[in-house]
Amino acid sequence: MNPIRIGTRGSPLALAQAHMTADALKEANPGTLTEVVIIKTMGDQILDRPLSEVGGKGLFTKEIETQLIEDGIDCAVHSAKDLETIMPSPLTLGAFLPREDVRDAFIGRGGVRFTDLPEGATVGTASLRRQALVRRARPDLKVAVLRGNVQTRLAKLDAGDCDATLLAMAGLNRLGQTHVVTEILPAETFPPALSQGAIAIQIRRDDDRMIGALAHIGHADTETAVSAERGFLAALDGSCRTPIAGLATVEEGRVHLTGLVASPDGRELEDISTSGGAHDAAEVGYEAGRRLRSRIGETRFLSWTQ
Repeated sequence: MNPIRIGTRGSPLALAQAHMTADALKEANPGTLTEVVIIKTMGDQILDRPLSEVGGKGLFTKEIETQLIEDGIDCAVHSAKDLETIMPSPLTLGAFLPREDVRDAFIGRGGVRFTDLPEGATVGTASLRRQALVRRARPDLKVAVLRGNVQTRLAKLDAGDCDATLLAMAGLNRLGQTHVVTEILPAETFPPALSQGAIAIQIRRDDDRMIGALAHIGHADTETAVSAERGFLAALDGSCRTPIAGLATVEEGRVHLTGLVASPDGRELEDISTSGGAHDAAEVGYEAGRRLRSRIGETRFLSWTQ
């Protein structure tokens, strides 16, 4: 049988996630062969501007999705938070691997903690969510755009481009680089990006071979939580132009979701908490997003969109 061709970006983290997927496929389907196919995306090439200025999340997925639609690969492995809420109609999310730590890690140059950064210090991040939450907690700090893969951002921090940065704890765990972490920020006070820590495996809807191969590797609670979070994001038309955060958890057949939207300067923030049946996770998330957007009001909401 031909190997399963796994499409991925070429960063060390993306490759680590692709190989995790390959290992899971081979464990669940003995005798299966896999091949990792690296695909360069526009998001990997444009590193000097925020994603909100050059097209949003799709910059990390479009080229990979095109290869999947055209049968150049059999599945695509993504960080779930990079996926747009509406994907090309021939494609679907076939499975999610068990979710990693959802929290953000703070890395201060020289080991300085977030609360101990001096007034006027610069925190480097391209995430509007992280920028807004940093500004809300410490309006005395400066924020600057810092893009690139994990290794690039850490190198820029060491070079003095900024005094601190924030990275997903999940990625650092997968790369074995937790030693760089100064502190882990609590999700309750520094909520994560929606779907942070989850690995999504994307396939063609009509690919029976991949549907069968993925049947025994999907993690049900991760799928439920991410479905709620993506529903929330869809109601808010979330791309990379508005600071949006949130987290869903699953317990005893129910999904619990807390989400928020903030102004880019962090001065204004509206949040919501809700719960519902796990089997209706996407609808629970969407309804929460719709209610929050209605409460904020369209004029005010659009003023928070860059």
